[in-house]
Amino acid sequence: MSKKKKRIGILTAGGDCPGLNAAIRGVGKTAIMEYGMEVIGFRSGYSGLIHNDYVELKESQLSGILTLGGTILGTSREKPFKMVNNQGEAKDKPVTILQNYENLGLDALVCIGGNGTMKTANMLSMEGLNVVGIPKTIDNDVWGTDVTFGFESAVDIATEAIDRLHTTANSHQRVMIIEVMGHNAGWLALYAGTAGGGDIILLPELPYNIRSVCKKVESRYEDNKPYSIVVVAEGIEKPDKRSAASYIADAISTYTGLETRETVLGYIQRGGSPAPFDRILATRYGAFAAQCIAEGNFGTMASIINNKTVAVPLSEVGGKTRLVQPDDPLVIIARRMGISFGDEFLK
Repeated sequence: MSKKKKRIGILTAGGDCPGLNAAIRGVGKTAIMEYGMEVIGFRSGYSGLIHNDYVELKESQLSGILTLGGTILGTSREKPFKMVNNQGEAKDKPVTILQNYENLGLDALVCIGGNGTMKTANMLSMEGLNVVGIPKTIDNDVWGTDVTFGFESAVDIATEAIDRLHTTANSHQRVMIIEVMGHNAGWLALYAGTAGGGDIILLPELPYNIRSVCKKVESRYEDNKPYSIVVVAEGIEKPDKRSAASYIADAISTYTGLETRETVLGYIQRGGSPAPFDRILATRYGAFAAQCIAEGNFGTMASIINNKTVAVPLSEVGGKTRLVQPDDPLVIIARRMGISFGDEFLK
């Protein structure tokens, strides 16, 4: 008697980022080719799981998507465990998800996403689903892994933008402010700012003083360096609802009298084809997730630590954020090279 094939589901949730299709391909092709599994993909993240909206994924459908940006499955920010009201009345979405999971005869579910997605994945695991998570985000802030796919591609995009701003800043002798994504974590600003030769880098994790920022700009001007590049994460602390770039640009212009211009990259950072590094990284994550399913290693997130793929418990990941620390090696290196983090007056 032949053994029943395992059947698994895949979904992509939260914000899009380069490499999602590479991860879907990594999971699906490995599951089908190596382990003989059947694969279905849920549309629009957890919403597809709730509404039973899915598509069968054959090996042929997974060919040709490695280089594509976005996600062939679509995504959403659906949070099935979110409460209905302040009285704490829970929605019935988790129950519906469990029923659909069982009715479809699924043996496991792969959830590809960031912090919020991993938190929900852990909660589904606690409800009895066999879940494996894959971390993605351009913010690189998922706890429990050294790097998320999507980050390298975003660094490439942001660095190219900074490179281009150098020439126009030099030509017009201006202070150029460039804002990159990062609400709570400044990894993107730190890496792109360093790679792009930023003079000042402002991160959500490191308190800054606007006097330090202005003094750095003025000192460069006095040293016959007539332009400056300031890289700011969108989530830095500021006194009003203006964008981070707008606030910093206005402050520098007011206090120094120097001409400033601002650029907000926005969603450009999340779009387009993934960099080769992210294609490989997402493929590694996907293949390892399929391996975890084959080995029955559920309630885990595929992780890369010291360049090795390992499984970490979802219970240790959910609700945590990986942030830039003041003693991060790249922060120390940047300081030694004269890059300011706007905190000189705070020491």
